[in-house]
Amino acid sequence: MGLFNSSADENHSSINWMQLQSVEQIDQVIEQSTSRYVMIFKHSTRCGTSAMALDRLQRNWNSSDLPEMDLYFLDLITYREISNKVAEVFGVWHQSPQIIVVRDGKCIYETSHFNISFQDLVDHLGGIEVA
Repeated sequence: MGLFNSSADENHSSINWMQLQSVEQIDQVIEQSTSRYVMIFKHSTRCGTSAMALDRLQRNWNSSDLPEMDLYFLDLITYREISNKVAEVFGVWHQSPQIIVVRDGKCIYETSHFNISFQDLVDHLGGIEVA
C-alpha cells in the first residue's frame, strides 16, 4: 500500500514522500535546507484540483532531472495548523495545492493549482547545483 492506502498508489512510487505531521518538523525542514533543497507539497484531500496536480506531478516525476532534495507531503485538511505555520515561516500565501521549495531556510520557489508541474520545477531548479 502507498501513501493513500490504495493499490492505485503503487503506480506512483517514484516520489519518496516524507509525511509532514508536526510543527517541530518545520525546524527539521529548515535545517535540512542548509545542505540540500526541500520541497513541501501541500495537498487537500477534499479538492479535485489538488488530486489532479498531485497525480500529474507523480506521473512525470524523474528525480534525475532535479537537484537532490527531500520531499515532504502535507495533508492540510488533517494538519491545518502545520499548513498555517508553513505559510507563516516561509512567507508564502496559503494555497492548495501548493509546492514550496526551501533552501537555506527560505522559500526560493512557490507555485500552486494548475501551475504545478514537474517541467516547471525542472525549469526553475534543474540547472541548480548544490554546493
